[in-house]
Amino acid sequence: MQLAYIACRNSKEAEKIAKALLSKKLIACANILPSTSLYFWKGRLKKTKESILIAKTTAGNFAALEKTVKALHSYELPLIAQLNVKSVNKEFKKWLEKQVK
Repeated sequence: MQLAYIACRNSKEAEKIAKALLSKKLIACANILPSTSLYFWKGRLKKTKESILIAKTTAGNFAALEKTVKALHSYELPLIAQLNVKSVNKEFKKWLEKQVK
């Protein structure tokens, strides 16, 4: 199991991306969480409200997931992080594998 951690402009964008990934069977499910982000961009300190999309998938789907997110994302430089899950309960893993391609 892999988690995709994707920072989005807002919950509407995160939901749009999640629905696209679900319809392509690239993810089994997604969580959308509110976030406040602090970072430097083009030499200036920024503080923005964002939504974090956490999507559950498999390693084999990550490249297609990344391509889909880049096509839909509004950011010039989106964060699409692949997080390896060391272990997950076998029942959830079995369900996840049935949900994705």
